[in-house]
Amino acid sequence: MKKRWLALYVENRPGVLARIAGLISGKSYNLHSLTVGETEDETVSRMTICVDSDDATFEQIKKQLNHCVEVIKVTDYTNTALHMKEIMYLKVKGCTLKDKNDLFNIAQVFGVKVVDYGKESVLLECVQTEERNTSLINLVKETHKQVSIVRSGSVAVESISIRDR
Repeated sequence: MKKRWLALYVENRPGVLARIAGLISGKSYNLHSLTVGETEDETVSRMTICVDSDDATFEQIKKQLNHCVEVIKVTDYTNTALHMKEIMYLKVKGCTLKDKNDLFNIAQVFGVKVVDYGKESVLLECVQTEERNTSLINLVKETHKQVSIVRSGSVAVESISIRDR
């Protein structure tokens, strides 16, 4: 089992997201991540999907998606050079002044933003790779017990510079 990445262009209309998610989960495929948003054409949405699967299962997923009426195009990004990021908010509560200073330093080292803070809390906004965000979570959890996490799932786009070589 390994992570496999797909980009889907689908009709932007009610029920399409539910149908695609249902197709994947209904077959007991392990959906790791799913993000969706409009494209430059408001009638088309783009989904970035990550599933954990073996080769045969992944081929079956692609075939089933290609048979969906609302799916315009399926692109397999599994072995493609990509630029990939996820958005994550990390809220740390119960902070002392020293804790807040430490979190500001960690934010600077990790290249993330402190977007809000209060008397005993700090909110970090992180736009990084899934792996980098996970590393940040692990570091913060080493010293803080009251940590809340909201993650978007990754979005990806094919690399230009590596592709043009």
